[in-house]
Amino acid sequence: MRASSLLSLGLAAAATEAHYIFNLLIVNGVSQGGEYAYVRKNSNTYMPSFTSEVVNSPDLRCNKGARAGDGTKTYTVKAGDKIGFKLFNNEFIEHPGPGFVYMSKAPGSVASYDGSGDWFKAYETGLCKGNAASDGNWCSWQKDRLEFTIPAKTPPGEYLVRVEHIGLHEAHAGKAQFYMECAQLKIEGPGGGSPAPLAKIPGIYKANDPGIAYNKWTSNPAPYVMPGPKVWDGN
Repeated sequence: MRASSLLSLGLAAAATEAHYIFNLLIVNGVSQGGEYAYVRKNSNTYMPSFTSEVVNSPDLRCNKGARAGDGTKTYTVKAGDKIGFKLFNNEFIEHPGPGFVYMSKAPGSVASYDGSGDWFKAYETGLCKGNAASDGNWCSWQKDRLEFTIPAKTPPGEYLVRVEHIGLHEAHAGKAQFYMECAQLKIEGPGGGSPAPLAKIPGIYKANDPGIAYNKWTSNPAPYVMPGPKVWDGN
């Protein structure tokens, strides 16, 4: 086999190994139920969804093939609990880019909710230092999970809780890589908050948003602008 062919195969294998699925629910540091127990199962396994495929599609909610009524269980937590979404097979996030958690309260049982209602952003993580040119400057780099604390004043009820990481290494070519899953949670607590701003999914991103169509491959990339709505302040 020619050296160029070997190199191409090697690069393809490396790219595949860097893909991931957030299919394990962690509550206050403890894994709950195993793979997909409380996370809706997508049909594209560990492969990403690209900008043109999902930005304007309902698949942006919970990923391709993840649907209501698929048998996913709902886990009960309390406002103030720390929730984590761990990667399958002890993988690590090995693409540069931001991470997010969005939440949408179901009108009834979350098991039958398609996510067509209102969403708010509960968490985001971007650059921890320096600029976007260095992969290690991203806070999520080489982490095996994304974690956030459910805001204390979250209104009680059943929710789709959507975790997302956007890989930006091909974003300059219009191919940002979207990795997202939805957990089904019942949140208990006193409530009292009014989550805002609210948005629909799809609708949170546009293909030409500066944080989606982003070029990190320069010596001095532009300051990174987080896509989507602002994070709810918890009040």
